Order: sequence, then structure tokens, then C-alpha cells
Amino acid sequence: MFESITKSLGSALGNLQRGRINEANIQEAIQEIKQALLEADVSYDVVDEFIKTVTQQSLGEKVLKSLKPGEQIVGIVHQELINLMGPVDHSLHMRKSGISIIMMCGLQGSGKTTTCAKLAKMLLAEGRKPMLVAADLQRPGAIEQLKTVGAQVGVPVHAEDPKGNNPVKVCQNGVAAAKKTSTVDTVILDTAGRLHVDAELMKELALIDRKLSPDQVLLVTDAMTGQDAVRSAKAFNEALELDGAILTKLDGDTRGGAALSVKQVTGVPIKFIGVGEQLDKLELFHPDRMASRILGMGDIVSLVEKAQLQFDAEEMEKQQERMAKGKFTLDDFHKQMKQIKKLGSMGEIMKMIPGMGGMAEMMAQTDGMNPDKEIGRMEAMISSMTPQERQNPNLIDRSRRNRIARGCGSEPGAVGNLVKQFNDMAGMMQKMAGMGVRDKMRAVQELSKMGMADPGGRITDKKLRSKRGPADEKKMQQIKKDKRKQARKSRKKNR
Repeated sequence: MFESITKSLGSALGNLQRGRINEANIQEAIQEIKQALLEADVSYDVVDEFIKTVTQQSLGEKVLKSLKPGEQIVGIVHQELINLMGPVDHSLHMRKSGISIIMMCGLQGSGKTTTCAKLAKMLLAEGRKPMLVAADLQRPGAIEQLKTVGAQVGVPVHAEDPKGNNPVKVCQNGVAAAKKTSTVDTVILDTAGRLHVDAELMKELALIDRKLSPDQVLLVTDAMTGQDAVRSAKAFNEALELDGAILTKLDGDTRGGAALSVKQVTGVPIKFIGVGEQLDKLELFHPDRMASRILGMGDIVSLVEKAQLQFDAEEMEKQQERMAKGKFTLDDFHKQMKQIKKLGSMGEIMKMIPGMGGMAEMMAQTDGMNPDKEIGRMEAMISSMTPQERQNPNLIDRSRRNRIARGCGSEPGAVGNLVKQFNDMAGMMQKMAGMGVRDKMRAVQELSKMGMADPGGRITDKKLRSKRGPADEKKMQQIKKDKRKQARKSRKKNR
């Protein structure tokens, strides 16, 4: 997400950090920033106000006479992006006793029903006992879809026959059913949507709001619809007085305008963001972290939080002990790769590590440099080794390399490079075992330079040859023959 705006802002701000700073090139950079925001589908009024504030602060005497004015301006843009999207109150203000009611609304296609299940899963992890209510009687299949996703996250679903029924009654019956049981303390209402905002929809939602008095009214809106998402958010807020918004599909090809506009245009904070189709892909929205990601500064805090949720803590502790003792093996490395894959694609992970966003961008633009494919290839090589070889890679001689290469469909040279890189990395990891978090981050960046995190480094599709000569003699003889022929022709011309 935000690839285009990150690239444009990076270019504009990068120019300010090279050479002398004066009012002329500041104004030029600010115009580039304005263009980047408008192209990202940010509301014009929001962009206009944002640019005025940034210009006023950037042209101040304090900035122009500072030692590093370029960095100061980057800091100003970063802070104003945070102000644009925040502050955010993530609390859903649940009742300590009785039933808390969360009303979810949004247009068809925004991902509302799936988001209801994602929110229920998140609440389950926090110790709440949610129940879903299928109040979308308009869309065919909506009730069955909610039953399916409810079963996947392990929460009950209250559903009724839509024929001769109405959403208000279904919601009331759902809350009444929740009150009769001790296994539910939170009710999530999945209300109806439309293809567009209309009076009938708003009347129906306003009636549910008035009759059930929900503790929270959350709007689910599709980030990929750009300014349409902002306009619908404004219309819903005027009708219902929303408590917050949830932006979905932020993992898709979105320009980011909705994320940067919703809070400013509606006054309603974005509380959560959907970053994938899986039911665990709902995250808290942090304006400061999002601003850092937009400016290409990474988001190490979110990466660490993801790792804490996804990684097997006991297994990681065992591996750390083995690293410290110098007993890190290819088996351990294989387990670590599996853990890392749980965090998402390598490209996205690298963008979240400060200083490595540029490398991720370079890989994306270079043919044959796909880090996820490289990890798959390394896993295949390790899987083709015997248990003894994984425990002691030094056993892998030429004949073993040939056997491993045949087993995984790779080249013997690539297997040899994997073993060499692993030995280099194992030494670095042994040093990292006793480091603090900051020192570990520096070490990770060092590892990337060694080639293990750089798929273009040493493991390649092409077979690596020794200096003794190529394997295909006939091909090389033909090349030499053609060169001699070309040389004879050149000599004749020069006579």
C-alpha cells in the first residue's frame, strides 16, 4: 500500500536533503508534495490545508538557519501527516457488566461481513465473548456468509429467516438472545448495505441506532474506492454519528487518499485497518506508524508486535540459546524461515525495517530478484538434505551437493553458496544472541549486505562455474569460432 505516494514524497523530500536549502527549492519540493497527495486521491481541501501548514513551518527562520534544514522539513511533513490522521482512541468502550452492542455499517462490497468476524476474533483474543447478528436481509448469501465466518472464528451467530422479517426486529431478537445466556457479553450487528448511499438505507440504520442504542457505531469502508470512501463516510456520519471507521483492503493497490482524508473530512478517527483477507488480518490504526511508512521510514514497532503474536516464543528462546552456544544449524534456520513467512511477504517485511525500504524497492524493479521465491528455493534445498547434513553442513562435499541439487531441482553451485552463506550468517547470529534490540537491527542490516537477505547476492538461477572452464565445450568452441570469423572480416576491411 501507498507505494506511489511513498515514492513521490521520497523524491520530493530527498532533493531537500541534498545540497543547499533556500526558499525557492523548498517551494518547489512543497509543490511536488502537493502533487503527490492529489495523485494519491487525498481530498483537495485536506491537501490545501496541509500544504499551507507545511509551507508556513518550513519557511520559518528556525528551519532555514538550522544545521540540517532538509531533515527538519522531513520532520515537519511527518508530524503533519500524524496530525492529519490522528489522534485515535482505539477503545470500544465496552460495558463492565451487561451486553455491549457494536453496530457495523457500510456499503456493499466494502468487506463489512468479513470485518465483523475479524473484529469478533480480535475481541475473543482480548477475553470478550462476542456474538454476531445477521441483520443484512438485503444481500443474497449475506446470512450464510456470516454463519460461515462466525464458525471459522468460533463465535455464535444469531440468524433468522429474511422472509417477512425486518432488520430492527432481528437485531432486537439477537440482543435478547444474548442476554439470556452467560456465554455472550458483546453483540456485533452486521447491518445491511447498498451499492450506494440512499435515503432508505439511512432510514433503516437510523431506526436500528435509535431502537438499540449501540455503544459503538463503526463504519466499514473500502480504501480502494478513494474519495468515494470519504464521501460515504461523511454521509454515514451525518446520519448516525459514527464513533469510528475501519478501512479495509489496505493491502491492495490503494493510493492511500482515504486513509489521509477520512479523519480530517468527517472528524471520525480510523480505529482499525484490514490488511488481508484472512480473519486475523485486522490491526489497530496508528497514525504515527502509518506516517513513517508513507515516508519510507519503516515501521519496526508494528513488525515487532506482529512477530510477538505470530512467533512461537518457546521455540525462539530455544533457538537463541543454541545461537549463543554456537550450535545454530540448518534445521534451526529452516524453522526461522517458516516463522518469518507468517509475517507476510519479504518485500513488505523489508519495508517495515528502517533503512531497508530502498532495497525492497530495488528488488521489486529488478528481474529475477524475488525474495519470497528465494526463500522457497532455500527451503527446497534444505529439505533435500539428510538430517546429518542439516546438523553439520560441513559434511556436504561435491557428490552430496550434486545429490541435493537433483533432489530440489537446483544447481550444485547454488547449494554450495547456501552452505557458505549459512556459515557466514551463523557466525553473525552467534554475536547477535547477546545484543539489545537496536544492535540487533544494525546486525540485520549487516546480514542483508552479506547476501542472505539479498536474493541477488549469491544464490542465483545460473550455474556458477569455476575458473577451470565451462561445462558446455561445444558452445564455447562455436563462440570462439564466430569471434575469429568476425576478426578476419574486420582485417579484410582495413586492407
